[in-house]
Amino acid sequence: MSEFDQEIRARVRDMTDDAALAGSAQAFLAQSIASKYSYNFHWLGRPIIQYPQDIVALQEIIWATRPDLIIETGIAHGGSLVLSASMLALLDLCDGASPKADGSGARRPRSVVGIDIDIRPHNRKAIEEHPLADRITLLQGSSIASDIVDAVRAEAAPFERVMVMLDSNHTHDHVLAELNAYADLVTPGCYCIVYDTVIEDLDADSFSNRPWGPGDNPRTAALAFLKSNPAFAADLDIDTRLQISVARHGYLKRL
Repeated sequence: MSEFDQEIRARVRDMTDDAALAGSAQAFLAQSIASKYSYNFHWLGRPIIQYPQDIVALQEIIWATRPDLIIETGIAHGGSLVLSASMLALLDLCDGASPKADGSGARRPRSVVGIDIDIRPHNRKAIEEHPLADRITLLQGSSIASDIVDAVRAEAAPFERVMVMLDSNHTHDHVLAELNAYADLVTPGCYCIVYDTVIEDLDADSFSNRPWGPGDNPRTAALAFLKSNPAFAADLDIDTRLQISVARHGYLKRL
């Protein structure tokens, strides 16, 4: 570990008990969620409905764990798919995985599988016309339907290192079903990221038109999953480093 990394670790350790910082972060989250702050950003031309802090965390995780395949539930405008595809393209470039001029020497390109129950035509068109489209496979259907799960497993079979990102229906039952369907595909040392666990920390009236809320959301599902799956643990150092994140207690690492 470099001296700089040791300094980071020490700062994060000190931040663990910083109640003022945690309170400020929570206040910003609550207000910014009400203002739809996360809808303001793009990645390589596609809207990405994520907080910049979680985007930074994701690129750190991908670079450190070097997955060959990323499985994402929930597509929206496709920005997260493009982010994952761009990071995987960089990994292939850095690993010398591009084919030689004669077509030899190439490994299977790292890829992304995106699943959504409703891929709107304009979003599908934009994703399929993106320069990174050849790394992205789109599957339309419920992420917990048996045919979709089977299709994802078939896509994952040729790859050695797999990570998963869950960001579709945010009810406890749905997220827990996704975890039970896909978590075993995650390679030891890689992550399953459960987004929008922050719902547990917000007021119930924030979700009056949604079937989820405090007590019924991705965090309650992640905690239930962890109780019966000791091969995974929440990486709480990420929560502390970010402070502002929609995935607190949702960065699950397979040990």
